[in-house]
Amino acid sequence: MNSQTYNQAVLELALAGLAELSASAQSKKVQRTAAQDSHFLCNWMVGALKEKRFAKLVADDLSTWIRLARSQGAGAELKRLLERIVFQYQSIENANQNLGAALNAMIDSLKQADWLVFTDTDISGKLKLDADGHSSLVIDAKEMSQHIREQQLIKPINLYVRADEQILARIALSHGLLLSQSNKKTSPIKHHKTYQIYPGNQLPALCLLLS
Repeated sequence: MNSQTYNQAVLELALAGLAELSASAQSKKVQRTAAQDSHFLCNWMVGALKEKRFAKLVADDLSTWIRLARSQGAGAELKRLLERIVFQYQSIENANQNLGAALNAMIDSLKQADWLVFTDTDISGKLKLDADGHSSLVIDAKEMSQHIREQQLIKPINLYVRADEQILARIALSHGLLLSQSNKKTSPIKHHKTYQIYPGNQLPALCLLLS
């Protein structure tokens, strides 16, 4: 029996939540407000978590979204959140799985967009990059040479980026890549954030979502 991946689990959850929301709205034949949608989905998520309807892989996500909805109400935009998850994870299902080649294609796109890109430097300590206002991407040379084999990504690669996060996520997705959430603390490059790409796009947690 094959174990479910995080990608499969979070997509299953998102699709189920939107289906339940749609079925509920149709049964009542009324136009619901964003606040009512969030209230419905929050209650649905509480039940899903309590009854363990979905894989343990997404239990923390459910807990986070429930807390968000309880504190922000309609501002949590749970329906929009689930729609974004469905869009992004379905987008990469049929994408080119040569992620090493996809990363190199993305790098070419960034260079054409006037980003500063460095992939030939060994990163062994804290560094500072004077980008003079340009968006920038730095990847350790060892990772570029050792984590890609025959256009395939065989190990995760760290991307150190200083740029508009949504632009970065959009460009990555256009090349069939999912990025991890950003982490400023782990970046060795001053003013840059760390993002990761994984073999097969199989991130262990929710990817960076488009807004």
